[in-house]
Amino acid sequence: MKHFFIWIVMMLAMFTVAGCIPHTTGETEVGVRTRKVAFVGAKGVEDRAYAPGATYFFLPFINDWHVFDTKLQNLEMTFSQVRGDRKSRDDLVLKTIDGNDISLDVIIAYRIDANMAPHILQYVARDDAILRDKIVRTVARSKPRDIFGELKTEAFYVADAREAQSNKAREALQEILGPMGIVVEKVLTNDYRFNPAYQKAIEDKKVADQQVEKNKSAQHAATEEYKRKLEEAKGEVNQMVADADGQYLKDKIEADVYQEQQQLLAKAIQAEGIAEANGIQEMNNALAGSGGEAIVKLRIAEAIQGKRIILLPVSEGGMNLKTTDINRLIETLGIKALSEKK
Repeated sequence: MKHFFIWIVMMLAMFTVAGCIPHTTGETEVGVRTRKVAFVGAKGVEDRAYAPGATYFFLPFINDWHVFDTKLQNLEMTFSQVRGDRKSRDDLVLKTIDGNDISLDVIIAYRIDANMAPHILQYVARDDAILRDKIVRTVARSKPRDIFGELKTEAFYVADAREAQSNKAREALQEILGPMGIVVEKVLTNDYRFNPAYQKAIEDKKVADQQVEKNKSAQHAATEEYKRKLEEAKGEVNQMVADADGQYLKDKIEADVYQEQQQLLAKAIQAEGIAEANGIQEMNNALAGSGGEAIVKLRIAEAIQGKRIILLPVSEGGMNLKTTDINRLIETLGIKALSEKK
């Protein structure tokens, strides 16, 4: 009986192995096994994620097999009808905080946490398609709409403002989807569109702002040109002042030198005049003495030495030309001169 029982168990094992069918996982897939009937252990979803790139054997009918792709996936909701998840308009339509309508293209980059694949199968979704369309898409079309609606209309033109809201949206989605085994990597914004009338108003304003900036630039350039010319004029004036100051100092030095020379010359002339005056004074003093008359006579004698003296008749204190016979006088002088020559 003992051998018979062992033989029966071995036969059952052989039939069991022979009845198993293979279950595989792709390079980026994890598998989850569900036990419908359990001879050993509990039945239901097995709390184990089977590794990617492998093959596993389970009995049919009493086991179910599900796989989930763990690679990064992009859920693209866009206005375009030729790309994105759906071949129809699928962008987010929202209202900005200042009351304007805007449509926004959004890309949600996400992946599943491989270790939470059994949890996803048991509580969230049976496969990737349901997880994408029913879970990720539903949440991604709701929460980001509220977060991007916090921006003012013109803030959508600012890349930093959009990026800040994208990060905020990613954190909000992760808070919701994280417990479900979904990891939200990024929330990206692509294109955005306003109401046509408002879009035209914004474009006109942008053109006006550009013109204002252009005018400001021209004004700034004119101001800088004026400053440059002003500095050049100041430089020329300073050069002229410097030249004038230099010429003034040069003329002043020359004038000071000339004045000094004239003062010295005046002092010399003054000294010479004083000396001459002193000499004359001394001479006068000498002439006023007892020998002065003799000196005068000596000087008179020296002056008339070698000179010819003619005596003329004098009457009434001087020469009287009325009584003088000039012809006779000339004749007499001529005869005398001839006699002297002989």
